[in-house]
Amino acid sequence: MGFLNLRSMLSIAMRRMAATNARAMSRMLSTITIPLPDFEVHKLDKSLIPTKAETNREELLAYYREMHRQRRCEIMCDEIYKKKEVRGFCHLMDGQEAVTVGVEAGITPNDHIITAYRCHGYLLGRGETPERLLAEMMGKIGGASKGKGGSMHMTLKDKRFYGGNGIVGAQIPVGTGVGFAIMYEGKPEVCLTMYGDGASNQGQLFEAANMAKLWSLPMIYICENNLYAMGTSCQRAAANTKYYTRLDPIPGIKIDGQHLFSVRETLKFARQWCLSGKGPICLEIETYRYHGHSMSDPGLSYRSREEIAKVRKERDPIDKVKNWILENKAGTEEELKLIEKEVKVIMDEAVEKARSSPWPNPEKDLLTDVMGTPDAKEYIRNVEYDKSIFPQSDFITTT
Repeated sequence: MGFLNLRSMLSIAMRRMAATNARAMSRMLSTITIPLPDFEVHKLDKSLIPTKAETNREELLAYYREMHRQRRCEIMCDEIYKKKEVRGFCHLMDGQEAVTVGVEAGITPNDHIITAYRCHGYLLGRGETPERLLAEMMGKIGGASKGKGGSMHMTLKDKRFYGGNGIVGAQIPVGTGVGFAIMYEGKPEVCLTMYGDGASNQGQLFEAANMAKLWSLPMIYICENNLYAMGTSCQRAAANTKYYTRLDPIPGIKIDGQHLFSVRETLKFARQWCLSGKGPICLEIETYRYHGHSMSDPGLSYRSREEIAKVRKERDPIDKVKNWILENKAGTEEELKLIEKEVKVIMDEAVEKARSSPWPNPEKDLLTDVMGTPDAKEYIRNVEYDKSIFPQSDFITTT
């Protein structure tokens, strides 16, 4: 059975289910209240932090679908990597879907995001297609960066997503520069600068945060604490593991990164904090990655299989959303299974589309997108000198 036929059948099944359920609309419109886990705060009045979130059937099912989509994409990245269809580095974020989906749900499309190399979920959340993401992983011309960037270097400038950066901590001062531009232009926007617990000891973080505080920039610094900096636990790498306090005097909040609504509501609060002119704020989002640091890391030399299994069983972010849906009768097991099947079909299609994308032409494509503007006429040195690009008005000779 072809992808299109199976996808059509799943769509028809979903529509029939909705049509035959007389209470679907009332459930969709009903407000569901989700209590939030406790927060830890630094130089903030804790009573200002939300203690509950409101949602509904439509939102919950949309979150469930998006979280499944992001996880399925990472599973496909794992598969094509192991088939040697992907070369180079690959850092997967399955297990951290409440962070990527919750962050996007707590801000607006006008806000800005910059992150490190575990970036696939944010890229999808900002609007990139799975097939372009996977094609980029394979080095194909139809990829998000035309096959030139790979897993770590994908951006969506028009959607205000600036990567995807391969150097630990290097995105932090760049993001702070985005925050300065927002302030300079007087726009009602914020910039989210993401970094891991491993980057939290970088000097450039403190230099950038110092300037952000001095100038009251609309910056949300987010430490994604997945407990391990590559293969080193937080306790072995940092003298102070309370990352939400480490940008003092910038106020901070620590939240449960496996709880979607904890992430969403804290981001809403942080965004309003910045827009009210109070300056930057720091969030520590404690989460967990199921894969190792990268595909070259089995992830078992510094943690046990039992530890990973325990998180999967007790703290999986997608299971949490599933439980909220079922407990509040916002959906049925059958509906959720259909969503999962539909997502699988979509991702299988995306892989085939990525595979069918052509390879870049080294003669044609190697020297494109080098300059900041498409019509730049600067000299570009090729591997073979006679194939270099020369300015039209200048003559360059070898010495």
